[in-house]
Amino acid sequence: MTEGPWIAAEAGPEDRRHAPATLRNRDAILAVLREVLPPQGLVLEIASGSGEHVAWFAGQFHRLVWQPSDPDEAALRSIASWSAEAGHVNLRPPVRIDAAAADWPVEAADALLCINMIHISPWTATEGLFAGAARLLPAGAPLYIYGPFVQADVPTAPSNLAFDESLKARDPAWGLRAVEDVSALAAGHGFALDRIVPMPANNLSLVYRRAAQG
Repeated sequence: MTEGPWIAAEAGPEDRRHAPATLRNRDAILAVLREVLPPQGLVLEIASGSGEHVAWFAGQFHRLVWQPSDPDEAALRSIASWSAEAGHVNLRPPVRIDAAAADWPVEAADALLCINMIHISPWTATEGLFAGAARLLPAGAPLYIYGPFVQADVPTAPSNLAFDESLKARDPAWGLRAVEDVSALAAGHGFALDRIVPMPANNLSLVYRRAAQG
């Protein structure tokens, strides 16, 4: 069953925030990441939220350098706290990145992750995600996206339909996106859909690959 949106600024006054879904979905996400991430290089996570995912993934992929980010000040403090506790040498301090911004403070990456952002942000954030990925990623590099989606000709779980309604009631710019719309946007930025992986709790993993230039 899909949960309500987790927002860092609403998760409590302490620096270290906790997103309950992270403990439930991280193993399933890890299984996909083991298949799609490069053996080494820099992984940039957009919208790291509490920072629990990236702190844990850094401990699973020691040859990769992990760069967390978020636009929210409360999230940045939480990421820093979880990162400090984890103590991984391959985990960089978080940086402030608004996915919709035209410039990011990272010049290049070998993979991008974006977990549970697209449905709780305006479409401009998804547009910015692919524009940024096109600037940073080399040919063949993966952009991994996780979250709830709708698909043409695939029945949507009732819990996801209710979740979509609750998101739109909260903010009309939010809501579950169609995989077809995301893939059309991706194609416009030079990315092709590599795979769709069904995940627990009616979520999906979408893996896009940067096409070769020229």
